[in-house]
Amino acid sequence: MTPRQVVEEWGLAPTLALRTVTRYTVTRYRWRRPMAAPAERMKMMRQRRRARGLRELRLVVADPRSRAVRRRVAKQVAGLDLDRERDAMKWIESVSEFDADATR
Repeated sequence: MTPRQVVEEWGLAPTLALRTVTRYTVTRYRWRRPMAAPAERMKMMRQRRRARGLRELRLVVADPRSRAVRRRVAKQVAGLDLDRERDAMKWIESVSEFDADATR
């Protein structure tokens, strides 16, 4: 039955009948393996990564776009001791393996 026939037979407004025509389901690929649920796809991805020697790591960090977070960080930075921070940076640079003068 065409959409026009449905409109005439059921007495529907044309827009209601035509709306169902524009919505469709792709059935062409049903012969392929159906797609796994999202949780199953994530599990398979983690297994593939583990097989390659990788592991997923999730980090939750403070949002730098948040005004409250920026205020909190600024307060902590203002309380730092400049001499201690300079000493810490010198130590980090002295033990860093990425220094330009290090032998490789």
